[in-house]
Amino acid sequence: MPQHRRTLAVALALALPFAVQARDATEDDAFASIATLKQAYARGELTPTGVTTLFLDRIARIDKAGPRVNAVLETNPDALAIAGKANGKGKGSLAGIPILLKDNIDTGDRMQTTAGSLALVGSTAPKDSGVAARLRKAGAVILGKTNLSEWANIRSNHATSGWTGRAGLTLNPYVLDRNACGSSAGSGSAVAAGLATVAIGSETDGSIICPASMTGLVGIKPTVGLVSRTGIIPISHSQDTAGPMARSVADAATVLSAIAGSDASDPATKDADRHATDYTKFLDPNALRGKRIGVVRQLAGIEPNADAALEKTMALLKAQGATVVDNVEIPHLKELSEHELDVMLYEFKHDIAAYLANRPNQPMKTLADLIAFNDAHKDQEMPWFGQELFLMAQEKGGLDDPTYKDIVEKNKRLAGPEGIDAALAKDHLDALVAPSWGPAFVNDLVLGDHVVSGDPTVGGVSAPAAIAGYPSITLPVSFAHELPVGIVFFGAKWSEPTLIAIAYGVEQKANAFQRPKFLPTLPVR
Repeated sequence: MPQHRRTLAVALALALPFAVQARDATEDDAFASIATLKQAYARGELTPTGVTTLFLDRIARIDKAGPRVNAVLETNPDALAIAGKANGKGKGSLAGIPILLKDNIDTGDRMQTTAGSLALVGSTAPKDSGVAARLRKAGAVILGKTNLSEWANIRSNHATSGWTGRAGLTLNPYVLDRNACGSSAGSGSAVAAGLATVAIGSETDGSIICPASMTGLVGIKPTVGLVSRTGIIPISHSQDTAGPMARSVADAATVLSAIAGSDASDPATKDADRHATDYTKFLDPNALRGKRIGVVRQLAGIEPNADAALEKTMALLKAQGATVVDNVEIPHLKELSEHELDVMLYEFKHDIAAYLANRPNQPMKTLADLIAFNDAHKDQEMPWFGQELFLMAQEKGGLDDPTYKDIVEKNKRLAGPEGIDAALAKDHLDALVAPSWGPAFVNDLVLGDHVVSGDPTVGGVSAPAAIAGYPSITLPVSFAHELPVGIVFFGAKWSEPTLIAIAYGVEQKANAFQRPKFLPTLPVR
């Protein structure tokens, strides 16, 4: 062979591995990580359009037909156009990554934001929420909106999590007659079922941690004030925050990195830019060495499968060089249940009116308007449970009420400085650990949720961090009877880097995520 032909042949052979022809996205791609998808995009093996088409097809086949998980309220009519713009030239940490948003998060597009209520159906938000704007800046494809517990579960004490007047009940994809927990039920079920790469949920107390745990996901409830709440239908400005729900710690950290930061429209985020960072820097498999982690037995002993997950986690922590301090007590834990709901009710009455004032193209302006709407449409809105929490909130005074001022200050102090902070300081701890909720309970629209894990006197394992406004992270560590069981780590304000590092270390050994089987029910032998 002449030298010039030999040189050309060698050059072509070297180039071939990089000249990858795009292929159709497969089921495996529906469960691929953000990093894997971005690598496939860079090679030209996949395109954002192809992956977005895959998810839209799966939503049609799995969510709207087939097992009918009912996790997605609506898909974005502009999703494919957004994906097309990212093909081959997308920039940003989430370039071309399809993501679902809970239906209490405003998007300034053709999708609705309703909190699952018929009262807001037919109107769209005037602009993006702070979270949606940051996701777009990072290059994400906003794929659609997820179902939830109506009004994020602040309407009734007897509600069934994941039910809305707008769409009905979201199912747990692992076992379809089981609950996905609330209020971010749709976000959890959708990601677990492979209907999007990641999703955004929101939490006041447990609404990220519980659904992530019961659908086998990683969920991060950030420090209140790390992520903007502007344009998110509120419950309580003392406790509300949005956060990522994903199939891995790495994906959750990537999304948190994109959405964290200050927003002039949300005063609580004034210090966020000082703490927001690239959280993927803390994905160190050796990070557990030297960590001191306290086990909160006060939040255990309720459900045996959850306790078994705690024991497994303790063994994993010790095996990787962490010091486990058992039976750490959080002071004032039982006192936290006394006034948490009262704070929420005071703040909801005020905060929902402030939010509705920024939604000009719909008639609802106050909590009283919402109550009247539900009464007028009770067959559609209240066939299973009522609105007693709405009514209780309507009776509360304003935020200048001395009673409110006293209880909100007391809650923050007892949960934070005199609670979690005191427990951490006493034993020089980096974080605290407890079981997340146990395996998912059976759906029961007649009697409502059957929550069987977490200290019932404080409403669950999420309460201390939620009331304090401190961060927490849950991840799956085992399965029981075909259902995922998780563990939750929580710590001081702004301690997301530490919690992510700890969770990543546990995840590398637990390796617990499994694709759901969409079982109709558990077999009884």
